[in-house]
Amino acid sequence: MSTPFVVEGNGVRLDCAQRTHIMGILNVTPDSFSDGGAFYPVEAAVAHALRMADEGADIIDIGGESTRPGSDGVSEEEELRRVLPVITRLAPRLPVPLSIDTRKAEVARQALAAGARIVNDVSAMTADPEMLRVVAEAGAPVVLMHAIGTPKDMQRNPFYRDTLGEIVDFLNTRLEAARQAGIPTSRIMLDPGIGFGKRVSDNLLILKSLRTLHPSGCPILIGPSRKSFIGRVLDTPETERLEGTAAAVALGIAGGAHIVRVHDVRAMTRVARMTDAILRVQQE
Repeated sequence: MSTPFVVEGNGVRLDCAQRTHIMGILNVTPDSFSDGGAFYPVEAAVAHALRMADEGADIIDIGGESTRPGSDGVSEEEELRRVLPVITRLAPRLPVPLSIDTRKAEVARQALAAGARIVNDVSAMTADPEMLRVVAEAGAPVVLMHAIGTPKDMQRNPFYRDTLGEIVDFLNTRLEAARQAGIPTSRIMLDPGIGFGKRVSDNLLILKSLRTLHPSGCPILIGPSRKSFIGRVLDTPETERLEGTAAAVALGIAGGAHIVRVHDVRAMTRVARMTDAILRVQQE
């Protein structure tokens, strides 16, 4: 039986019961919602990843296809062209594991062969049925995320009768599919999909109620960083959402998150460490 909230596999071990882990975002795309194009060239991407590791990231999550609301997908060939040179350069140098953010099984397969160790699939392995086999055969940890629709249409009037219940049911179904494919619980992380087919109220409710996912025994990953719900609450653009992200990260951790996926690694590492200290203090 796997130990709750510990991820092990493919050279990765994250004891999420001991402290919050930080996943740094590395977008090698020209059109990501917050930093599109900033780290698109290989040299810039490599430098940024190494900097995030120095700033406290426990995982670097590299993506070659934007999943911002309204975005179009890219071909398998283009996605590979973007991510493989960066992974090849980073894998021997990076002191923390690389994650590949993709919905495509062949991209995941080649990224893992090039040195990535984790797969982060925003479709929870529904977009490409081969993803289950690729992840299982590689022995890689995987992030299963809840979303409605595709990035192209997910924010077109999303609606839930029972937000938390529907998310939990979906993730439990995908968790069981992963297990049936030979992926043990000890290699699975669950992401409720903040900003992916969600209204502002849904995102706030998710952050408030993350412990509804704890019975799975899988670590819970959240990605609130610079998302539009923060902009809606605070009336701020993407470049002015640091404080809102910090509040979401702190309360998300207090509410049960084990891993936070963020752009601003140095600041959010400090937020996570302070939050952990408060939550874990014992009376002397």
